[in-house]
Amino acid sequence: MLRAENLAVRRGAKLVLTDINLELQPGEVLGVLGPNGAGKSTLLDALGGELRPTHGQVLLDQRPLAEWPGPERAQRLAVLPQSSPLNFAFRVEEVVGMGRLPHASGRARDTEIINEALVAADAMHLAGRSYLELSGGERQRVHLARVLAQLWPGAAGQSLLLDEPTSMLDPLHQHTTLQATRTFAERGAAVLVILHDLNLAARYCDRVLLLERGRPHALGSPDEVLRAEPLQAVFGLEVLVQRHPERGHPLIIAR
Repeated sequence: MLRAENLAVRRGAKLVLTDINLELQPGEVLGVLGPNGAGKSTLLDALGGELRPTHGQVLLDQRPLAEWPGPERAQRLAVLPQSSPLNFAFRVEEVVGMGRLPHASGRARDTEIINEALVAADAMHLAGRSYLELSGGERQRVHLARVLAQLWPGAAGQSLLLDEPTSMLDPLHQHTTLQATRTFAERGAAVLVILHDLNLAARYCDRVLLLERGRPHALGSPDEVLRAEPLQAVFGLEVLVQRHPERGHPLIIAR
C-alpha cells in the first residue's frame, strides 16, 4: 500500500506542495483535480519516487519508498508521466515490453502480457508499427499499455500512478483509457489518476482529491467533493451540479 505522511515538497524557495496525508486503497481509483500549478504533478512525482520530499515521507508497505530496490519497487509501482522522451524507432510491442524488464517471466509469458495490455489500452491494432510514426494520442495509449504490462494483471499491493492519461485523446479513447484503469483497479490494484475533466472524474473515480495551491482543499467521494462551492472556490468557476440521468453520479455543467 502506498501512503504519504505529512508530505511537503519545495522547489527552490517556493513550497509547491504541503500538508499531504494520503493513502491509496486497494481496488480504488483516486482522482486528483486542481487548476494549473496546484501541485498535481509534483504530488505524483513525489509518490512515484522521482522527487525527494522536503518534509514527510512516502511509504510502500510501511517501508520508505527510497529503501526499495529498483526491480522490487517496479513490480509494485508503475508511473505514467505526462510525456515521454522516447525518440527511437522501436516497434510498439518493444515499447510495451519495456514494462516487463523488472520481471523474469520468460519471453512467451511476456508476449502474452504485452498483447493483453495492448488490448486493454485499445492499441492492439498499432502492433508492428514504429513508435515514431504514431500520433500523440496513439503514443499515449502505447505508454498506458506499457505501465499496465509492468503490473499485469493487477493485484492488491500494487499501485499505478497516471499523470493526465487522457490529455491527448479523443472522447472515445478518454473513456476506454479510464475504463481500462477502472478494470485494473477492480483486480485489486490502487490507481491514482490526475485529470482535468471534472465529469470524467465523477464517472470513474471512487475518491477525489481537490488541490489548491499545493494544499488539499477537499478529499472524499465525488458526491462530497464535486459540489458547486468547492469547485468555485478552487477553480473560480460557477457550475451547476446535477445527477447523471442513467448512472447517478454528479454531472457538472458550467454556468
